Amino acid sequence: MMFANKTRVLLVLPQDLVDRTRVLAGKATTTLKLPVSLQIVLRALIEEGLKRDGDRNLLANVEGQAKAVRHIRRVARQAGRAEGEAGDRRSGIQRQPNSREQQGRRK
Repeated sequence: MMFANKTRVLLVLPQDLVDRTRVLAGKATTTLKLPVSLQIVLRALIEEGLKRDGDRNLLANVEGQAKAVRHIRRVARQAGRAEGEAGDRRSGIQRQPNSREQQGRRK
């Protein structure tokens, strides 16, 4: 069995990247005369990319992705502070009151 040990992952990707991946899936389907899905192409790209762990271009891309995420989170945190929202400092996620805090408000 190929996928005996599976884990699900949610990926948020730019639309142009998804479109390019779909084009690759279409070309692979035509060339191989087999149905090739977006998921199959993404798995293959990840697997091939991991084989290039010493590649400078791959590392530069990882660095760019990491810096972009850091920037997005920083901007979201600053916007939250400007609006007076209480959030988690590390992730920018809004904190929900727990059940004890909600009970205290009801009394």
